[in-house]
Amino acid sequence: MLKLYCLCAYKKKPAIVTAIDDKITIRLDGGEQARVRIKDIELLHEGPVAGFDELLNGGADIREVWELCVDEYGEKNLTMRELAELAWGAFTPASAWAVYALLLDGVYFSGAITAIKPRPASEVDAAEQKKTEKQLDLVNRAAYIGRLRAGKIEPEADAQYIQDVAALALGKAVKSRSLREAGIEETPEAAHSVLLKTGYWKPSFNPHPYRYGIAMTSACVPVPPPPSEDRADLTALPAFAIDNEWSDDPDDAVFFEPSGDRGGGTLYVHVADPAASIRHGTEADSEALGRGVTFYAPEGVSRMITPDAFQYYALGLHETSPALTFKITLNADYSIADTEIFRSRVRVTRLTYEEADNDERIAPVLILGSCNIEKRLDMGASLIEFPEVRITVEGDKVDITPQKERKSAAAVRECMLLAGEAAARWAQTRKLPFPYITQETGDIPNTVYEGLAGSYQLRRCMRPRGLSTKPGLHWGLGLDIYSQVTSPLRRYTDLLAHQQIRALLGGEPPLDEDALLLKLGAADRATVAAARADRATNQHWKLVYLLDKPESVWDAILLEKTGPRAALFIPALGMETSCAPGRNIKDIPLNGDVKLRLKSVNIAESQANFAIC
Repeated sequence: MLKLYCLCAYKKKPAIVTAIDDKITIRLDGGEQARVRIKDIELLHEGPVAGFDELLNGGADIREVWELCVDEYGEKNLTMRELAELAWGAFTPASAWAVYALLLDGVYFSGAITAIKPRPASEVDAAEQKKTEKQLDLVNRAAYIGRLRAGKIEPEADAQYIQDVAALALGKAVKSRSLREAGIEETPEAAHSVLLKTGYWKPSFNPHPYRYGIAMTSACVPVPPPPSEDRADLTALPAFAIDNEWSDDPDDAVFFEPSGDRGGGTLYVHVADPAASIRHGTEADSEALGRGVTFYAPEGVSRMITPDAFQYYALGLHETSPALTFKITLNADYSIADTEIFRSRVRVTRLTYEEADNDERIAPVLILGSCNIEKRLDMGASLIEFPEVRITVEGDKVDITPQKERKSAAAVRECMLLAGEAAARWAQTRKLPFPYITQETGDIPNTVYEGLAGSYQLRRCMRPRGLSTKPGLHWGLGLDIYSQVTSPLRRYTDLLAHQQIRALLGGEPPLDEDALLLKLGAADRATVAAARADRATNQHWKLVYLLDKPESVWDAILLEKTGPRAALFIPALGMETSCAPGRNIKDIPLNGDVKLRLKSVNIAESQANFAIC
């Protein structure tokens, strides 16, 4: 019967009844009061109980009590009073709470307070072992948390505990019990810092692809060889795949036939044709869509399409290659007069940018590239060019090599832009649902600086690009309509464009706008994640490169000096940074040379701190 000052259990904790009316008022250990319903509590002893300090949790050999219960009662149930009197000699509030605690513990007894049953010996032995292991784990974990606070761990002993820290640093979790118990902020950066400080990760370990969900292994779904189909024989026509010397997945080749001295001519852009085998909805298509792009990292490449497909589709790896050809007729002012798109077979010669710069066969392409740049600038394009570097990694060794500007690289880029513009116009004319790329007009300042400072200024004005099934302006490129179609081995949206083109050429139904838009959305999300992972990855390796170069001095270019921080660019690293301006930068003009001294590197925070010399 419920009485004042009787002992109850509320949410598995002791409580004392202090008032009884329409609800029950109870006092909890700690002094707080609660108003509860009678069904929310369990009566343990009628009391009276003066305070919580008189309650017991032990005082008897529980295993001996359990053995006695097994001998005396066998499988018969006991009441709380019977067990309390057997173990402690009397049924008091203290012994009642001790019995309840035994039930909660669950090692020796099971059931409810009205029907308590000794557990079988086999279950007790297993429960005792589990309890011992749990207690040992608590001791070991407490020691681990102490080591974690001090920034020191024991690799073998602590490996099972620190996994939640690694999961947070890799973006696989949003919380970490270890960091919380150690009083450390629960962020990926803080987790990364802990893993570096304890030596669990080397500074060279790059977590950024994992944070953005990037698979660091290439696609593996098989791609069938090209089907038998009619292809125009263009093997008598020159075709040049021009790329970096380390490229091993060439997917475009060009040739330009000028129209004498009148200007204009015919541009052939041959593009790898994996859409011949990778059809909408196939397993290889779904895998490529999930990846969005091929991810190029200094430590390795994660390809959107299985590398086994390159033997069929990469251009120039064999004597002849299947291709999707964009034949673009250009007016005297290099505007597009006509476009033909067809399946072809081509004979491709591979050249590096360095080789192409000095190859007479490429001279017409170089002229075309220069003319198209001028045309786009006249149409309002914004050229943003920063010196680039190549980062290579072998084990823990990082090398950064500045890349020379190549005329052929700029010319090939312009040919690819012409192909993208031509394909977009071709699709629009035929009312083909197509992946268009747009960019809204940015807020251009009245005065645009020259050099890198101007590129920095323009880049800050840039609006994000958009993917749409509706054509529109691409302000940065100076084009009224644009798409991308020249990298179907590397970008999913290019592959998607090829699938739509091939469907139309083959008399098959292409995806409608709604279905196309769904695929564009998924591809764009994957592409944006890869772009962010790419930026973070390159910054990571630059910082690893700088780790053993404290107090090193670097040549930098001043980009901006308004506001509390001056923006600078270090060409040898391809790195932007910022510093407090100070008086020693006051008289330096934009694009002027500045000497920077490396003060510190923070891998976890992706920061290098420089000071102006």
